[in-house]
Amino acid sequence: MEHSQIIIGGDTAGIEWRIPVFRFKGNDAAAPSVHIQAALHANELPGTALLHFLLERLRKAEDDGAIRGDITVIPQANPIGLAQVHFGEMEGRFDLGTRTNFNRDFPLVALGERDTLLEDIDRRSAVDRLKRILLHTALGADLVLDLHCDDESLQYAYIDTAFWPEAADLAAALDMEAVFLSDGESTAFEEAVGHAFKRKGGETLSTVPGRLSVTVELRGKRDVYPDMAKRDAAGLWRFLAGRGVVADPAHAAEAYAGPAVPLDNIEMVRAPEPGTVLFHRDIGETVKAGDLLATLITRPGAPDGTLTVTAGHDGLIATRSSARYARRGDDLMKIACHEATGRNRKPGTLED
Repeated sequence: MEHSQIIIGGDTAGIEWRIPVFRFKGNDAAAPSVHIQAALHANELPGTALLHFLLERLRKAEDDGAIRGDITVIPQANPIGLAQVHFGEMEGRFDLGTRTNFNRDFPLVALGERDTLLEDIDRRSAVDRLKRILLHTALGADLVLDLHCDDESLQYAYIDTAFWPEAADLAAALDMEAVFLSDGESTAFEEAVGHAFKRKGGETLSTVPGRLSVTVELRGKRDVYPDMAKRDAAGLWRFLAGRGVVADPAHAAEAYAGPAVPLDNIEMVRAPEPGTVLFHRDIGETVKAGDLLATLITRPGAPDGTLTVTAGHDGLIATRSSARYARRGDDLMKIACHEATGRNRKPGTLED
């Protein structure tokens, strides 16, 4: 195993950021190569815990000669966000300097243009360098996994339709309870990788066999426990074994039995008015159109001071907000539905 660091100089004097990188050299040139990173949103830590335990297993596998494909692991991909603490809260999702989501504004390049990402890199801001170096590193692999988490959430993933249903083995190995089939139309890390994979040369490819770029949502932010992380690490190991990245005859690709729905089928339940949130339903529950989801106390103490929020469609509650006060328009839930939920969704991600 090679343990190195990516060093990114700060935008002011005397500051630099260090990103730990673990690399394993495979013994089979025909085996797929893998890039796995976690905590691009620095305060989303289930993936960091997972990779801590996966690295233990990979080191043992290396000793046993069981690493077949090249593997790159970055367990804490965003030290810039990790250091941005404001009034006691880590601001790991948005950069305080630019107010930009750390998982947006990745450059969109074709795979053959990979090296252009590093042109004049020293003249770019620290956050831009972070994004370009991570993307350049990932584009050297066949399979790319970006580990995130939601707020309160089931285990699910965003997977571009270009990689589906081939990626069903990952969903099965990690016991995902839902898959959101994305359109690849944003500048998020996973979709920037997918953009490059689909543009190897001429026209855009609709399928890319043997490639994968995926955002894995490892439940919620507070789901950071040793047993859970070890179980998820074992699931990721099963995926690597099934794809032939590691040698383990005990594991083969499995079938995925959960729902896989396009983003147009995701109902974003939002607060119509500001108020204190009283949830009546939890993640993992199935609901019918018209079911009561939450009550908003909009005017505390007033006889008419509450407002009910109901489901617009039948489906599975995949995520829920942990906040118990909502501003007007705040997201309360995501429901994976059996049908399209509206006609006004813009291409790209569900959230900023």
